This record gives sequence, C-alpha cells and structure tokens, in this order.
Amino acid sequence: MATASLAKLLSRGRCHGGFGPWRYAAGASACVGAFYAAGPVARCSRDDGHGHSHGGTGEHSHGGGHAHAHDIPRERDHLIFGVPKKGRLYEKVSKMLQGAGIEYTRKDRIDIAVCKNLPMSIVFLPAKDIPVYVGEGDVDLGITGEDMVAESLAEVQVLMQLGFGKCNLSVQAPKDKGFKAENLAGMRIVTSFPNITRKYFNELEQEGCPTQIKCISGSVEAACGLGLADGIVDLVETGTTMRAAGLEEVTTIMKSQSVLIVNPKSKHPELVEIVRKRLEGYLTAQTWVMVTYNVHRFNLKRAQSITPGKRSPSIQPLEDKNWVAVAAMVPKSDAPAVMDDLEQAGAKDILLTSLLSTRMG
Repeated sequence: MATASLAKLLSRGRCHGGFGPWRYAAGASACVGAFYAAGPVARCSRDDGHGHSHGGTGEHSHGGGHAHAHDIPRERDHLIFGVPKKGRLYEKVSKMLQGAGIEYTRKDRIDIAVCKNLPMSIVFLPAKDIPVYVGEGDVDLGITGEDMVAESLAEVQVLMQLGFGKCNLSVQAPKDKGFKAENLAGMRIVTSFPNITRKYFNELEQEGCPTQIKCISGSVEAACGLGLADGIVDLVETGTTMRAAGLEEVTTIMKSQSVLIVNPKSKHPELVEIVRKRLEGYLTAQTWVMVTYNVHRFNLKRAQSITPGKRSPSIQPLEDKNWVAVAAMVPKSDAPAVMDDLEQAGAKDILLTSLLSTRMG
C-alpha cells in the first residue's frame, strides 16, 4: 500500500543531523511527524541496497516499528512536497524546481530532501502514489499526471497544468482486427489503469456481459500478442511502442499532462501559494522572451504593431530625440520571425534576452 511504503521511506535509517535519531512509526502521518522531529538530514545505516527497512535498534525503537505517541508532533511545521522519484518526469520536475528557486540537495539513495530557502521538505515518490499521499493528507503538495489523479480516485485539488508529460490514455487493439471501442466491451482488457478502464467500459457494456479487466503493472502492450487480452488501455505518447506491438489507437479515453495538486485541507495554504507562483513564473519564462531595439519615431507605430507585448511595450526616449528604445515580451516560438520583421521595419540594435522567471499581474 502507498501509505505503508511512505512509512517505510520516512522511518528507515538514522538521522545524523542536529535533532537526534529517527523515530520509527506505524503510519504515514506518524512517520512524517517523526521525520520533522528527527531533523533535516538523514542517512540510511541499515539498508540492504534494495530500499528495504530492517527494523532498528536505535532510540525509541521497539522491534515492531512503533513509536510512543509522545514522540510524534501533533502538527508538522513544514510543508511536504511529493515529486516523481525517477524517469523523464523526474528530470523535468528537477529542472523546474531549480528554475523556480526551490533549493535543495538530494543525497544518493535518499528519497527525502530539505528545502534550503523555504520551510518545506521534498519527498521523492512513484508518480502513481503521489495523488494517494496528497489525498490522504500525508503530503501537502504534489506533481504527477492527470491520468494518475483520475486513476487514484483521490480527493485532491488541481492547482495548475504544467505543460509537460503530455500523452493520451487510449484504448488500443491489434491493427488487423479493426475493432471499435464498442466491440471490445465485454471482452478481455489488460491495463494498469483499472478504475478508469472499468468506468469507461461500464458505459459501453451490454447487460449481463461485463468486460473482463485484468490489471498488470508493466509491458501492457505485450498482452494482446501473448493472447492475454483482446485489447488494452495504456498511455500513448509518440505511438512508437504501440505500433511496434502491432497495435493501433482505437479511441482516446482522456488526455493527460503533468499537474500540480494539493490537499484541499493543507495546513500551509500560504506556502502552497508561494510555490505555485514560483512554478508558474518559471513556466511562463520558458515560453516568452524579451526583445529590445532602437527605432526612429517615424517607424515606431509599425514596430509597435510587431511587438505589442503582453500588455504594452515599454518605450523610452534616447539622447537623439528622433529615436526611442523599445522593450517588449514576445512568445519564444515567434521570436526569430519578430526579429526579421523588426529589421524590415527599420529597427536597429535588436537584442533578444531569455527570462529566468516572471510574475505576471
């Protein structure tokens, strides 16, 4: 279970920081509290190399992995932010957090890091588990896919879409069968998204002929070729894996991308909003650039029409009263064409500058 794995993550090892040893606790909420009681730096001293805990003989350990109630704070003063622990999503999220000014150091083989400039700790978790942790309140804030949120049935609030990790959750079937979604209702479907799949096919089934849904965790696309399924429900990003398995996309159940989610009852709404604004500012900066140039007043109106900016361009007079300096934001994808058009409009000294972060009113 997700809660049990979080408990194991937060309870393993000893703290070699400033607040004493880890407390071993039974539940995820208790372990999060124990984490904050323990302090900001942890190193696993009893790890077998596979992420398993071996109990402990440290202070306040009782063999069974339980802690005294008085060892666990009633409320934690840190926000806990759950992010994907590996893969391409992890790489994109790490880059985004760095660009948003969220500073932390993730030590080797440790899935917890303390933020250096905010009262927040980052927990690295499987993306599919993050909505569960956030929904149960063990984690305040998280980044995962919309597909994972829908599958988990967790009660979370989506704060913003992040614009990466885009894919489709689709019904797929052997290309030579020519199936439609209605044909697959009542047949054998293999997926790693049983809740979404069951809901989708329930609306297509005929009475007394339920769809046989089998859940597996990986290599879903191989199920049809092995004779285990008549169709599958799986994610499609580029379609390369799907086509290699001799499958085609029958229909799209939902489109998905990475999202920032929060527990609606988080005790840290102000900090959640700070993190949201930082991430939004960084993502906006990735899609816009600043163009600056000098232009003769005679050509100013034409140049302004090329660079209207997000609200309006900034215009400053130069020492030569016939010329002005203009600065405006332009969409990053349009920047090369904008520079071409400005040059044709008589603009000079055209410069393009990337943005680190933004705050848009």
